[in-house]
Amino acid sequence: MAENSGIAWTTHTFNPWIGCTKVSPGCDHCYAEAFDNRFNGGGHWGPGAPRRRTSSANWSKPRKWNQYAAMTGVRPWVFCASLADVFDNEAPPGARGDLWQLIHECQNLNWQLVTKRIGNADKMLPVNFGRDFPHVGIISSVVTQAECDRDEPKLLDAKARHEIAWVGLSIEPQLERVIPKRAEGLDWVISGGESDQGGALGREYSEDWAVDLIEWGELHSVAIFEKQLGSYWARQRRARDRAGADPAEWPRDLHVREMPFNVPTTIEARR
Repeated sequence: MAENSGIAWTTHTFNPWIGCTKVSPGCDHCYAEAFDNRFNGGGHWGPGAPRRRTSSANWSKPRKWNQYAAMTGVRPWVFCASLADVFDNEAPPGARGDLWQLIHECQNLNWQLVTKRIGNADKMLPVNFGRDFPHVGIISSVVTQAECDRDEPKLLDAKARHEIAWVGLSIEPQLERVIPKRAEGLDWVISGGESDQGGALGREYSEDWAVDLIEWGELHSVAIFEKQLGSYWARQRRARDRAGADPAEWPRDLHVREMPFNVPTTIEARR
């Protein structure tokens, strides 16, 4: 629920509620569940587990960011949600509707909605999404080629049907070589290796996978963001940064951190 996020590809992180259910191999070493266990007493993960709506003070933060953006003219990025899933079937009653109202109100922010449940988007997105939410992009989280092949078409179809401003893939933690099958309509790809989580060691991540995605992005004019090379890579290279997140320690050809090319970064640009 950070005021300013430590995640390299965003400015702020906002969580409307906390809790989720694991649905992917990428969830095996879930940092959000570990966070919940450590700071919230746990019990908000799994089918039937109650999700915990965050405080009203937390919900007020995007409004403050929105006001500050109006003053400065600079549009910050807001990742929603790192400790939950916007398209979770078990979201707290009324919370998703309140979230859409908040997002619609805060149009000076570039919202990044990240989900492992892109198949739920059709039934959960507000009507007239493209008209009323031009400042919002949706990112489908996938970690293997099979997940990418399954969910990328759903993402691109949702973009077309709902006129979503931009869409992306978050391939993190990337567990194998993954190359999107379709480039047309895809605006962004994030790649990253897995961090160690408590007693769970981050799984293997290869520099070659990063190179393949970067070359693919260059070929198809899709923005690529290399977030980190992961703890496995860091152990192999004896890197100072334990998550392999310091670009200064990477091979130079991996220094690629592009944001979606078609997303305005100033208030004037949106107008």
